[in-house]
Parts: sequence; structure tokens; C-alpha cells
Amino acid sequence: MESENVTIQTQDGPCDAFAAYPETDGTYPAVLLFMDAFGVRPVLRDMARRLAAEGYYVLVPNLFHRNGPAPVVELPDLGVPEAREAFFREAGPLMRALTPELAMRDADRYLAFLASRPQVAPGPAGTVGYCMGGALAVRTAARHPERIAAAASFHGGHLVTEEADSPHRLLGQVDAELYFGHADQDHAMDARHIARLEEALDADGVTYHSEVYDGAAHGFTMADTPVFDAAALDRHWERLLDLFARTLRG
Repeated sequence: MESENVTIQTQDGPCDAFAAYPETDGTYPAVLLFMDAFGVRPVLRDMARRLAAEGYYVLVPNLFHRNGPAPVVELPDLGVPEAREAFFREAGPLMRALTPELAMRDADRYLAFLASRPQVAPGPAGTVGYCMGGALAVRTAARHPERIAAAASFHGGHLVTEEADSPHRLLGQVDAELYFGHADQDHAMDARHIARLEEALDADGVTYHSEVYDGAAHGFTMADTPVFDAAALDRHWERLLDLFARTLRG
């Protein structure tokens, strides 16, 4: 497996990112992986390598690049309540400053970067997001229907809001197949939100699968957090690899 740190030029300056891809010669479908609120760090790099080993070129950009290279905020021991609270006091403003407009402006550049890589095959690309990244995966699929053939969200938050540009209001622009893996203990995406999301998906005729991971808390895929659920992570890989194999490689 090959991996490297790369730099992507955005309209607001350089964005540092991590890329992983098979070491054998050839070209591979591109996957844009959107980080969670805790940022680009070893666990996400390992997940990118795991996905790349299946035959994909995976890009993990630092979404907070306007505030410096990753880690923008050092990840503390999240099992300590005071440390977790201190982290979000720093990270919260970064998350709020990353507006949908800025995030999608960056996504344009991320996809252009992927298209320029010699290891990336022409044709459909996929995207996957975790936590805050779940909404960005959906937004990217809506913004680039000609490019994104599959998008997945795991414990994605705020997929349904009252804003005019809420992700669930953009589904009519999506041509991709979508997957949603919800945590069943998630205040940012509770049962009412899930129902509204699925109603919108059905109304817009989107091909999708949406399911709740029973007993899993928000953030269940992340091995460096106290809510990590190994069985749920395995299920996540089964769903994600099946989605990408059918839509990007089939």
C-alpha cells in the first residue's frame, strides 16, 4: 500500500491531505473521505489505507485547513469529560466556520485534484463521511451528480435541519446511490430526523439504504474514542465495500 501527504490548492490557500492507494501499477476509482470533527489523525489514515487496499485511491483532506495543518486541535483523552469539553470549545468554532458554501467550494478542488492524479481511473467516484462529514458526502453528491456514483454517511449529524440548504432538501439533485448508517443514540440525528430523511429520499426517488446500528453511539466507527464499537465498525466495512464495489467497480 502506498500513502503520502499531499497539498491541494483551494481558493483560500493550501489544504493538507492524506492519500492512500494500491502500490501495484494501474488506475483505481477515487474516493473522497470526509473526516469527523476530530480531524485527520492516525485512525482516519488507517481507515483510508484499509479502503485503499480494496482497490481505491482515497483522499482525506483536512477540512479545517484555513486554520492550519492537521492536527488543528490536538485530540485529548476523550474519556475524560473535562478534556472532551475543552476540545469542543476549540473545535466548535472551526466547525461552525466551515459553512456549506466553503465546504463545497473546497470539494470542487478536492475532486479536481483526484481527477489529476495518475493513479485515479476516469469515471465515477465515491465519497464517504463520518459525523460532520456525512452531510458533506451528501452535499458533494448533490453538487457533482455527474461524478459521484456513491455516497455513504456513518453516524452523520444534521442531515435534516430547518435550513433552506439542509442536506435532505438537496436529494433531488443526487444521481448517486446513497447509504446511511445511523447511530441509535444520536441527538443530532434522532428517530424523527431519520424518518424525515427517508421521506425525502423516497419522495425524490433516490436509490438508498438507511439503517440504524442498534446499541451504537454517535462516533461508533472511530477506534480512538470511548464510543468505539468493533462489531459496528465491521458492519460498516461490509456495507461500504459492497456499495463501492457495485457502483464504482461493477
